Amino acid sequence: MKKLIGPFTQMLPLTGLPLKGALKDEQLHLIPNGGVLVEGGLILAVGDFDELRKANPSVFIEEIQGQQVLLPGFIDCHTHICFAGNRAKDYAMRIAGKTYLEIAKAGGGIWDSVTQTRAADEATLTNLLIQRANRHLAEGVTTIEVKSGYGLSLDEELKQLHAIQAASAQTKAKLIPTCLAAHMVPRDFAGSQEEYLQHLTNDLLPVIIQEKLTKRIDIFIEQSAMNTQNALTYLNKAKQMGFNVTVHADQFTTGGSAVAVQVGAASADHLEASGEIEIGLLAASNTVAVTLPGASLGLGMPYAPARKLLDGGACLAIASDWNPGSAPMGDLLMQAAVMSASEKLSAAEVFAGLTFRAAAALKIEAGILAPGLPADMQAYPCADYREILYYQGKLKPGHVWSAGKSHV
Repeated sequence: MKKLIGPFTQMLPLTGLPLKGALKDEQLHLIPNGGVLVEGGLILAVGDFDELRKANPSVFIEEIQGQQVLLPGFIDCHTHICFAGNRAKDYAMRIAGKTYLEIAKAGGGIWDSVTQTRAADEATLTNLLIQRANRHLAEGVTTIEVKSGYGLSLDEELKQLHAIQAASAQTKAKLIPTCLAAHMVPRDFAGSQEEYLQHLTNDLLPVIIQEKLTKRIDIFIEQSAMNTQNALTYLNKAKQMGFNVTVHADQFTTGGSAVAVQVGAASADHLEASGEIEIGLLAASNTVAVTLPGASLGLGMPYAPARKLLDGGACLAIASDWNPGSAPMGDLLMQAAVMSASEKLSAAEVFAGLTFRAAAALKIEAGILAPGLPADMQAYPCADYREILYYQGKLKPGHVWSAGKSHV
């Protein structure tokens, strides 16, 4: 059924903006009294509400009351929300001054989440994931990347990916799965890092292809995880098998972003440790620089150099990194708004980083309001788009649409 949604006090389609580099708010195209014509989950037209209604006299009207500002739905291009349990003990130790290694030796860290996630069955993981995805959706996040990586064995990684697949059919949010079996070498694997990655290449990735569980492969490059040479070999093999690849890069030390650029990864995510060399490499490449302010807040670390990345000409996306350890909050808008104040990002840069630039990190066509694209949208109860970041995440959308269907 064709329907016209509106009128909106102000509409930001985010069209006509470059994929890379700095943005000024003056570049935003604002449509007053806006409307969106939708059919079959796709946008047919965007423009003045009265003109669209006049051109489509028999269309069904989904009338919007009061002052509302319409944006594309946000795209969270980096999350770990398929997990069981929590790491509140880790957090308490961290804010009391314990280091990452001290927490890990005390039984915390990634392996704690692996243990708790392995103990949960697939149905439990599916239900937990649906709850988190629906919370994200209610807050305007219509597309969510979801990683495995808390299984770290053939059966347990497949369990996570099956849970993501099952949850995808039971939420209006669009879930995009990623295999992060290369999160760390599991403690119960009898072999070297190189042998573990070879095991994944030979035994896990072919099953993923056969069962069509994901087209995306991730790896954590860090001193406590995978080294650059082994990561390069693994990612190149994954690409040869037809996967898109992405990298956890430069969180504590550099090296990961250079690997990401070398293999032509879709994105390099984290980047808190990135310096001028890494910024230059990313800016000169087609690899999207994904900053994760939630991890900086959770770990008490500096933000990734978002301002320098944009000024250098990079494509910058912003994601939540929602996970049970370093980024348990999962409030994407709040994190982006707070980081924007510190890094001096314009509203245009923040909204681009949460929408079409995040879509580029996932290699999908989404994140703008334009004919032929999904009608994934959100409306905020205000008269001016600048109020959204002004309230630093406390102003939540009053309406959310996924494929043209209202969620809130």
